[in-house]
Amino acid sequence: MRSGEGTAVLYWLMKWVFMGPLMRAAFRPEVRGADHLPRTGGALVASNHLAVLDSFVLPLMVPRRMAFPAKAEYFTTPGPVGTLQRWFFTGMGQVPIERGNGRAARAALDTGIRVLREGRLFGIYPEGTRSPDGRLYKGRTGVARMALEAGVPVVPVAMIGTDRANPVGSRFWRPVKITIAIGRPLDFSRYAGIADDRQVERAITDEVMDAILALSGQEYVDVYASKAKESAGDAEAA
Repeated sequence: MRSGEGTAVLYWLMKWVFMGPLMRAAFRPEVRGADHLPRTGGALVASNHLAVLDSFVLPLMVPRRMAFPAKAEYFTTPGPVGTLQRWFFTGMGQVPIERGNGRAARAALDTGIRVLREGRLFGIYPEGTRSPDGRLYKGRTGVARMALEAGVPVVPVAMIGTDRANPVGSRFWRPVKITIAIGRPLDFSRYAGIADDRQVERAITDEVMDAILALSGQEYVDVYASKAKESAGDAEAA
């Protein structure tokens, strides 16, 4: 069995045999607007990010197989535990991403662009990190760069209820109903050929965030979530 075939088998096992049935029983997920997800071709799926649970529910509940970025350490841990961990994250459709400096960030973008050019779905959280308080925070422009360089549409998605099913700081998931709202694809082909234009990237990112906001009904905060977390940490330390 070739590598691509093996990862596909792992994914479908996760979706229909292992994780998927458990999630359907525990969270009774409702997917709205599933027909907005392109049936073929590459597309960037941009979602809000309320909980770790998002990265499990979203790829397993949408109709098409989706790739998501995950820390490279999940795929390189040695020993039996590492093998099981690698098998699990591969089955979930995750792809390894190095994190750290600017070079790592560029490599992460390149990985997503490669997946998109292969005609696959790639999931991304424009906020860059989980919301610290359930509100929607300012999007980072990586979503715009990937959409422009890969030449694909952006599909806005809102995860609703995952923060109650998987509260911050809790090790256990709670049986709370979850909704996945999928919006119409956003076409940015009008910007084709424009590269490294910060104003264009910010305009695209803001349009994506506006679409997510309309689906989620969250309160919007025009600050990066990472900055909000730093400020909260500084206040707590003080």
